[in-house]
Amino acid sequence: MTTRNILNSLKKVVIATVLVMAQLLTGFKSGNAQTTPVKNIVLVHGAFADGSGWKQVYDILTKKGYHVSIVQNPLTSLKDDVNAANSVIDAQDGPVILVGHSWGGAVITAAGVNPKVAGLVYVAAFAPDQGETAGKWVGAAPQAPEAGFTKPDQFGFVYFDPAKFHGGFAGDLSKAQSDFLCASQVPIIGHCFEEPVEQAAWKTKPSYGIVATEDKALDPGTERTMYKRANAKITEIKGSHVVFISQPAAVARVIMAAAENK
Repeated sequence: MTTRNILNSLKKVVIATVLVMAQLLTGFKSGNAQTTPVKNIVLVHGAFADGSGWKQVYDILTKKGYHVSIVQNPLTSLKDDVNAANSVIDAQDGPVILVGHSWGGAVITAAGVNPKVAGLVYVAAFAPDQGETAGKWVGAAPQAPEAGFTKPDQFGFVYFDPAKFHGGFAGDLSKAQSDFLCASQVPIIGHCFEEPVEQAAWKTKPSYGIVATEDKALDPGTERTMYKRANAKITEIKGSHVVFISQPAAVARVIMAAAENK
């Protein structure tokens, strides 16, 4: 065999090896990344109800073997809330499914660009596009008569109107449950709803959206519109704005489907 033939043979071996390695890497990125279940779940609350509202969902997920972390948003600005979410996301030991309720949807839309985030779940939540505010979608449909908000106080905080809290926010909970949520509600700085999202993670991450069909705080039709635009897999669940409290098993099933990429 001549030197030229030997070199040609070696070249073919090198090319074949490179092609095989490229196929393996492609398979790893597009196959394994999609089929390997995600074990880390990060839950983000919205305005007026803090992270403790996720307790029943947390119990279900942890019993199924998931590692669940809950963000406590300061609700002082979109940036502050995104930073709080990223602090928790960065502490995880692997890929994350990021779940947001209500205002928390705006937070996960922005924080979801974090490389550790593998998918998004919106629970009766805002899903704004780049440059949009949550406030734009608050006004996308007429406000239900059951709902109402206070004017900003001297510090800029807004509360859900206590007189309308049960019917407008937690209509499918008992009066006792609703009264406690109302008494312990976490206000949000009103300006948060005027802050635009800089990046929309749903453009590049698999997304799931839960429509709370009896929601009075955020119009169900508005939820559907945002989810469809985000190309999210939509699940409709009969429940109020706090559907994650009233229907925790149904909400947990959607989160697990996202974790398993179903």
